[in-house]
Amino acid sequence: MHDIQRLARDQRPFAVRVEARERALAPGVRIQEESVELGGGAFANVHTLRIARSAARVDVESDPIGFALRDRCGADAVAAVSGSFSFISDEPDHRPAEPCLDFCSRRGETVSLPTVAKPAFLVHRGRPSLRTLPAAGTLVLGSAVRAWIGSKETAAPDHVRRGALAVFGAANCTVRYADDAVTGFTRFVERTGNVTPRDPGVVDAVVERVAPHLHVIRSVHPGGGADLFSGSYVLRGAAAHARPLTVGTEVRVTGIAGLAAEHLECGISIGPSAADAASGDVAAYDASLGTSPFRPVRYARTLLWLEGRTMCFRVIDGAPLTDSFRGMTPAEVVRDLERSGVDPRTAHHLDGGQSSKIAFRCEGDTEVVANLHYLQWPGAGEHTFRWRGIEGRALHSAFVVRTRAEPPSGGRRGGRACDG
Repeated sequence: MHDIQRLARDQRPFAVRVEARERALAPGVRIQEESVELGGGAFANVHTLRIARSAARVDVESDPIGFALRDRCGADAVAAVSGSFSFISDEPDHRPAEPCLDFCSRRGETVSLPTVAKPAFLVHRGRPSLRTLPAAGTLVLGSAVRAWIGSKETAAPDHVRRGALAVFGAANCTVRYADDAVTGFTRFVERTGNVTPRDPGVVDAVVERVAPHLHVIRSVHPGGGADLFSGSYVLRGAAAHARPLTVGTEVRVTGIAGLAAEHLECGISIGPSAADAASGDVAAYDASLGTSPFRPVRYARTLLWLEGRTMCFRVIDGAPLTDSFRGMTPAEVVRDLERSGVDPRTAHHLDGGQSSKIAFRCEGDTEVVANLHYLQWPGAGEHTFRWRGIEGRALHSAFVVRTRAEPPSGGRRGGRACDG
């Protein structure tokens, strides 16, 4: 590209149809690339990664600091896919301590609890699954066992009055927008209003992760008003049942929706099914995402589904500043899945837009597909955009594919890696 700054206004140079091909990356791991026509001259490039669970393992990895996707595709991983929804704004000094929205289990440790029932990807006792995860469970507060419920659940206030604890977190924030002369718009969160609702009959406790597998209450707020970004999550109790909510008390999550937390190896809340997104049944996905990604507009998308013993990821590529290559609407996603023989009720959206990417290793090199138009916005007082098409947007979660041990008989099943 001879003029990077021009790409901030015109991304048409990236509107190029990919050549249809399929490659074997490793035994049981294949990537397919194709261009899909949408009518009226519009198209999308579609990249589908298929993983045989008998040959490879898929885990979700997350990090509150953030990382480039290709960095997760190291020597021990054959591929990585951008993850699920995380907090995003353009204020680097006002971010949540735990940016993964709703449920997150990281390396066997529950670091964030759901505020509302949503689908989730889980690895429980070594088995991956996609399921709706109710926002309810149990925890140990000091030496007392208490029930917890997501703060966005309709029944939460009644449960709190009866002694349960309501969970708040970054998923309760509201992302707002303002015009910007350089970038067009900027996303932010009003700090003064980014707190738990005030209520004289409650006590809120901010829970902070102070060491691996150790969470403690760092501050207590009678009457509410706890900063949503200051800890891993906030627990709200009725004042009459708030005695254990004291600074320094250890908090240990023991159960989530009937599952023992100790048997969860990793997991994360994910987006609605493709069918629900197309029908508008997305009430659980609210102002913490800013502008809804499930509007009927063309947009880059990432999807996840299971086909028997095969796990599949699909990235639908598109650049917003083009006239023919912008991705797909939720309804077009449904039609694309049906074209592939996939039930749209079983496929779930992950974080889309400019986060959507697949990185993979092929013959010793790491390749990246999708969102190669991505630009890093200028910092405060700057006007220069920087191309970051390979690195992409910094992510807080990703799905990482690692092959299992080779069979004792030797030889690679499925042909040479990166065969066409």
